[in-house]
Amino acid sequence: MSAEAHQSFLNDNQTRFSPDTIRSYRISLTQFFSFCKKDFSDVKATDVRAWLSSLEEQGLKPRTIHLKLSALKSFLEENLTKKNPTLTVKTPKKDDSLPYYLSRREITLLQELTRNDLRDRALVETLYATGVRISELINIKLEDIKWENRQIWIRKGKGNKERFVLFSHDCAERLKAYLENRKINSDFLFSNSRGGRWNRTLIEIRFQKFSETLGFKVRPHTMRHTFAAHLAEKNMPQSYIQELLGYVNINTTRIYTRSTSVGAMQGVNHCHSPYLVERVRNVLINMYLEVMINS
Repeated sequence: MSAEAHQSFLNDNQTRFSPDTIRSYRISLTQFFSFCKKDFSDVKATDVRAWLSSLEEQGLKPRTIHLKLSALKSFLEENLTKKNPTLTVKTPKKDDSLPYYLSRREITLLQELTRNDLRDRALVETLYATGVRISELINIKLEDIKWENRQIWIRKGKGNKERFVLFSHDCAERLKAYLENRKINSDFLFSNSRGGRWNRTLIEIRFQKFSETLGFKVRPHTMRHTFAAHLAEKNMPQSYIQELLGYVNINTTRIYTRSTSVGAMQGVNHCHSPYLVERVRNVLINMYLEVMINS
């Protein structure tokens, strides 16, 4: 019964949750009920605490455990008529340390490693220059790219929210070189051999091979953290990083910017015309991206 309830819960929330959230929740719910071996209506707070303890013993980080507990809490809230047992379970304190990201030297090594493969080089540059999630990357279509001002329209980001991201001149050159030499006719920026969207698992396998060759960990999501951390090092305001990353809550961005100073760029927010604010903001963000990529 629990398995059917899981699927029903995920199906009912297809429009509310992003594909990544659906995937994460499915894994978390499967893990919990494999551990607990009870029907959801019989779950008690002690079962949840025992599961969390087992996750800690496995070495999972507090942030990961918190996300797994959130999945279970959401599921039980929608399916139980009695009190949700997770409400009496204390959530683990989140680790607010800076996420793992690559140094500029490590980025250079990764770029050098992929320089002889046009697709891999374009892939690495796009992830680093835009900070997009892998789920967003594989859904980018050629029609979503505005080459004249180097913007990409992310149609459905996390929570089905759309936004524009920016990319550097170097990224544009890498993308053009890849597309000009691509033998496949596809609507997608990165495609499989049949012209459909590239499979995220295959991209993750590529990055696993990069890690093995380079001797340090690099994953597609590592590039997103690296993008944000390098912008923060250049004192880009939190609100701009938040917008580029597509975060709803600015507190999520503060892990990158705790020790940085926003400086004079804060003054942009006080321009009189909203149109001018948008134009100036885009110019400044582009400037920062160029500094970040080329420094």
